[in-house]
Amino acid sequence: MQTEPAPSLVGQEYEVEIGPVAHGGHCLARTAQGQVLFVRHTLPGERVVARVTHGEVGASFLRADAVRVLTASKDRVEAPCPFSGPGRCGGCDWQHAAPGAQRRLKAAVITEQLERLAGLTPEEAGWDGTVQPAPGDKVAKGEVPAWRTRVQYAVDDEGRAGLRRHRSHDVEVIDHCMIAAPEVSELGVEARSWPQIAQVEAIAATGSSDRQVVLTPRPGGRLPIVELDRPVSVLRIGERDKAVHRVHGRDFVRERAAGRTWRVGDGGFWQVHPKAADLLVEAVMQGLMPRKGDMALDLFCGAGLFAGALAERVGERGAVLGIESGKRAVQDARHNLQDLDRVRIEQGKVDHVLPRTGITEVDLIVLDPPRTGARRPLVRHLASLGARRIAYVACDPAALARDLAYFAEEGYRPASLRAFDLFPMTHHVECVAVLVPQGKGA
Repeated sequence: MQTEPAPSLVGQEYEVEIGPVAHGGHCLARTAQGQVLFVRHTLPGERVVARVTHGEVGASFLRADAVRVLTASKDRVEAPCPFSGPGRCGGCDWQHAAPGAQRRLKAAVITEQLERLAGLTPEEAGWDGTVQPAPGDKVAKGEVPAWRTRVQYAVDDEGRAGLRRHRSHDVEVIDHCMIAAPEVSELGVEARSWPQIAQVEAIAATGSSDRQVVLTPRPGGRLPIVELDRPVSVLRIGERDKAVHRVHGRDFVRERAAGRTWRVGDGGFWQVHPKAADLLVEAVMQGLMPRKGDMALDLFCGAGLFAGALAERVGERGAVLGIESGKRAVQDARHNLQDLDRVRIEQGKVDHVLPRTGITEVDLIVLDPPRTGARRPLVRHLASLGARRIAYVACDPAALARDLAYFAEEGYRPASLRAFDLFPMTHHVECVAVLVPQGKGA
């Protein structure tokens, strides 16, 4: 017998007291009936009117937006971006929070995830409890750092560029993204019409003048003639094969970090904050303290950033193995590190390739897994290699905390943890945890 769907609560409004921040860019609240609300556009301690955006009667939780603030937090500011707010652009979570408050919110999320998923206090994780801004990002209330060197614009049915609304395919048409790096804004993507295009990704390299747009046509759509305000290379995503194809110009950009130039092709992964690559390399190397002659692994190595930094430090008697699943990223890593014969790059999924290498012992490991984390089977394998130190670079505090719990089961504990605000105005945060065998000193 088919049951009737539960009645929707979308549009229902509740007056609620806002509780602590939660992972994902919202805060917790409860209705008078005890139903959990995840409320965006609010801050802890406020009293607001929350309007439900997703959920139905009987659901374990509802999603909502704060549409009226009755009692404001001292950390609240007027959102600098005119496209921010309930029902508007979903790119930024904390436009309404002062910059220092944003970092405190992120610290609170990391603390909660560590305690709940790893059973660790900040002190036990070797963390001072702060989230550090990148150099130049410490701005005053009402100001926004322009940091994002890669922006994915969605295009509406009329060919206008914008950004997706929160948890929606709807497009918020914009004339300027405040967090976009100046080199992205200078392209003038928002001022152009993009007929028959579904998405435009704009990329501005750090340390070179390279600029690139990657176009995704609508089904059956043809590419327009691309004329932007600065010289730019153009790539497109194939409708059938979903592969990246060069239209004109280079199929790569040149990034500069850690004293080297890095080729990154086909719109491949690179840190979006211009200071991120150098900051993370510094944190990882300070944590690992490589020695001459060390054998090191760089897992999920991308274009080879950490592998290159390790190779410089382990010297000619050392060796570095990088593993990466992306074919083009592997080609780039091999090109970028071709002058370092002590580096080898293998292609494939880390949990498939690493066992086939026959490696049974290493000195150092750095891993920068995707947002889902490393997961228990890989953690178990890594722990079996007996590394002196493991550096874990994480863009998701929940995945990091889960994996720290798995590492603890295998005899590794965090000696230090650092957190960096490399995504201002959003809920995202980057962490670097350094692990050592239980009982060993930091």
